[in-house]
Amino acid sequence: MRRRPLLFLVPAAALVLVLALAGIATAAGHSSARKAASRQAVVTTRKTKPGMILVDAQGRTLYLFEKDKGGKSACSGACAKAWPPLMTTGKAKAAGGVNAKLLGTTKRSNGTQVTYNGHPLYTFFQDTKAGQTNGQGSTAFGAAWYVMGTNGDKITKG
Repeated sequence: MRRRPLLFLVPAAALVLVLALAGIATAAGHSSARKAASRQAVVTTRKTKPGMILVDAQGRTLYLFEKDKGGKSACSGACAKAWPPLMTTGKAKAAGGVNAKLLGTTKRSNGTQVTYNGHPLYTFFQDTKAGQTNGQGSTAFGAAWYVMGTNGDKITKG
């Protein structure tokens, strides 16, 4: 019988919390070093199972956090390790089907985070390949996480 790594035996939400609390660097370049952006962020689009969604320049899915209010992030510490904010220097750049008028920024303690239609944007550490949406519908850190549609609203399906 083939043994599976322990990671497959732990529910995803518990894994997020354990890894975030342990401060473990995350997959696909999502380490704490990514917090401080050193370049202009690019937001573009990609067709996925939930629909046409926002992604970063590397094709990683971008999410909104329903706990965020008034364009300000409610995700820091362990939350930001599991859900790294999309950071930028200066104004973010729109590409693909992204509406540049909906792009904005909000200040964080460690720099500037990209927003879309007033929602701060995040990636998810368990999305290890472009186009994955493993965080869709998660309720980690006290509220739901959803992919962002090009119209600036959350997509709840998928």
